[in-house]
Amino acid sequence: MEVANIKKVKSLKEAIQIIKDGDTISFGGNVLHRAPMAAVREIARQNKKSLKVVKTAGAQDIDLLCSMDCIESVDAGFVSYETKYGLANHYRKGVQTGKIKGNEHACYTVICALRGAAMNVPFMPVKGLNAGDLLVKNDYFVVVEDPFSGEPITLVKSLVPDVAIIHVHECDEKGNAIIYGPKFEDVLISRAANKVIITTEQIVPESKTKLNADRIDIPGFLVHSVVHVPKGAAPASCYKKYEIDDKSITSFIKMESKDEIKMYLKDYESRDYIGERMGRAL
Repeated sequence: MEVANIKKVKSLKEAIQIIKDGDTISFGGNVLHRAPMAAVREIARQNKKSLKVVKTAGAQDIDLLCSMDCIESVDAGFVSYETKYGLANHYRKGVQTGKIKGNEHACYTVICALRGAAMNVPFMPVKGLNAGDLLVKNDYFVVVEDPFSGEPITLVKSLVPDVAIIHVHECDEKGNAIIYGPKFEDVLISRAANKVIITTEQIVPESKTKLNADRIDIPGFLVHSVVHVPKGAAPASCYKKYEIDDKSITSFIKMESKDEIKMYLKDYESRDYIGERMGRAL
């Protein structure tokens, strides 16, 4: 983890430029809830390649990047949509054809791998995973002898994101971020990653975060850049801000060609950059 020299970034394009081809990235949120979708769309627009994604439970974030051939591998406990929408077919097709390496986990083993990264250790023990196909299919697991008890214990390799992208409700210009409602693994991800990009519904005065210092989930010294992106999780939901955009999700799931998806990205472009325009107007 690098201590960041916080840089207020008004452009989503500029923030995403720190991601290099081949980087390991991790997204905040969970399935269709508070995923940093504006940032994900910008990654696709910039045509990043060979990315390695780490997330406990992904959905359109991973599926969209798979559709645009941005992803090399995925370490996740779950990649699919909510029950109403079905499977993540671009991800599924990529794994089935061998274009994408799916390193299957349980959600808990992804959490353990991120904990190892946050603690700066090369692996973490995993309680309860002593048998099953996960141990056979995923090279990041190994069973060893516990030197204290002599019993077998499974270890999972630590997964260190080069960049984590987290969408929050409020953030000040120094990067102090507050999440309302479920936090999922976002706090852990921010501690595990080398760099953190925050997209935020609202940029608030530093005086406000100082008054609510006990509510800060991600301290500014961990944050590389802050981008004002209202509705930055859409079409996923954001707690007490907006619900899942059923029409958008349903439309995307039906898309098969890259040309269709490029148009989908284009349609969102003006909304993804609205925070930048609002900043210029102030």
